[in-house]
Amino acid sequence: MLAASAATLTALTLAACASSDRDSGGGEGGEAAQSGGTMVFGATSDPVMLDPAFASDGETFRVIRQVYEGLLTNEPGGTDPVPALAEDYEVSEDGLEYTFNLRQGVKFHDGTDFNGEAVCFNFERWYNFEGLAQSPSASTYYQDVFGGFANTPETPNVYAGCEASDENTAVIRLNRVTSKFPAALSLPAFSIASPTALQEYDADNLSGSDDALTYPEYALEHPTGTGPFRFESWDRGNGEVRIVRNEDYWGEPALLDEIIFRSIADGNTRRQELQAGSIDGYDFVAPADYQSLQGEGFQVLVRDPFNILYLGINGGNVPDSGANPALQDPRVRQAIAHAIDRQTIVNSLLPEGAEAAIEFMPPTVEGYAEDVTTYGYDPDRSRQLLQEAGAEGTTLRFFYPTEVSRPYLPDPAAMFQVISQNLTDAGFTIEPTALPWSPDYLNAVQAGGADIHLLGWTGDYNDAYNFIGTFFAAKADGLAKAEFGAFNAPEIFQALARADAEPDPAARTVLYQEANRLIMDYLPGVPISHSPPALVVAENVSGLEPSPLTAEVFSTVSISE
Repeated sequence: MLAASAATLTALTLAACASSDRDSGGGEGGEAAQSGGTMVFGATSDPVMLDPAFASDGETFRVIRQVYEGLLTNEPGGTDPVPALAEDYEVSEDGLEYTFNLRQGVKFHDGTDFNGEAVCFNFERWYNFEGLAQSPSASTYYQDVFGGFANTPETPNVYAGCEASDENTAVIRLNRVTSKFPAALSLPAFSIASPTALQEYDADNLSGSDDALTYPEYALEHPTGTGPFRFESWDRGNGEVRIVRNEDYWGEPALLDEIIFRSIADGNTRRQELQAGSIDGYDFVAPADYQSLQGEGFQVLVRDPFNILYLGINGGNVPDSGANPALQDPRVRQAIAHAIDRQTIVNSLLPEGAEAAIEFMPPTVEGYAEDVTTYGYDPDRSRQLLQEAGAEGTTLRFFYPTEVSRPYLPDPAAMFQVISQNLTDAGFTIEPTALPWSPDYLNAVQAGGADIHLLGWTGDYNDAYNFIGTFFAAKADGLAKAEFGAFNAPEIFQALARADAEPDPAARTVLYQEANRLIMDYLPGVPISHSPPALVVAENVSGLEPSPLTAEVFSTVSISE
């Protein structure tokens, strides 16, 4: 099984190269792509910053994916990993050593060489983070995938070391087998940055606090990768990030001269800007707009659903975790779940093809369990559970985001209104808090500031751990994520650890199914829906292939006159 990985990846190299020649979205099929020009794309918010190691949200990743590359990436239009800066790799018999054969002749945007030493510099940088860089709201993905850091020896860590055996080879060693590796290397968070730029612009010097991070010069003004576009400028006053074609790109060059990502928080405004010709496309089309936009000649590109919207519950059973004591009673959490009318939400607020969720991962991921405990819409049952718990009228601080649309949450305010009314009808008292998505909402939620909150997840790659492990596995402090009250559920932690460490795919699937059952019995949050989000582009835009991961690559995009 392990020896086959390199052969499979090599085969995918050829497939990935072949796919770059096709016209993959929009425009007349078979026409030659036109080079040059500027594309203006309507984003839902500004990126938080532009250092991949500290990134965790979609709008930040949207820009980062064009500027940076990792050892692996995702296949166009799919969820499987394919080569990027690594041409292929080999795995040792024990599954603990990965030898990556690197592309030659690649340079970072600052002119320095990409090589084995650069790869190891990045891995060692992540492993040696200190201070605020270790905050869960900073190095989220590193901790989800690898665990602790060099100076936290009491915290288990998957990463054991990296060696550049020569310029074109990087050997990464692990402390244990994990299902996340190497697929997790396709995540933008593990993009390889220029060591020269990281050092010159003091990339690790974060300040502020866990829930209000301040980022250094590198992350705001000097992001430096190897991608087909390079960073040009960020006008934060006007909400515009400008990237330009990397003329020295190692692969097939980008067709566009430049892309401007313009932040337009309101969905109606994005639609009006497209109709007026001020932008060439935007993301997270309102479901009600699909038909009218298509009728006007615009191209609505619908992604396959690969996400989860959930209501997070800060119900941790850990003393001093900041959790509302009432939420530590499972009957109160069950009352919340029974109060929510998922089917009405799916029918009225989400696009065609959306479906109600019964667990925290979509049915297409191996490890999905059909027989989890479910919590159907039943306000009477909610009231009964609250009465049994002595918690009638419990006040819930309900946080929801503003100035954003997400793949799983196209209209946060409308979603809040429906769920808030559901909960009120079931006997809860709601205290609303609306915060701008970036950085206020994300920081507050990830630090555990809400009783309940709306959030979701678009899968990064096709693996159960990427969903339920990200949410519910024990983190560096031995507890689960702060947004769930840093709850302590050893049975869930152990189930996820066993599944992650199981090398046999069939056995691993069974173990993840059991983990899903345990999670839904405990009920740390309420899964709500899986939704197929869409982008829209003008009639003259070609080459934008929708990705279920919302991981679109813009280097293949062209705009005709």
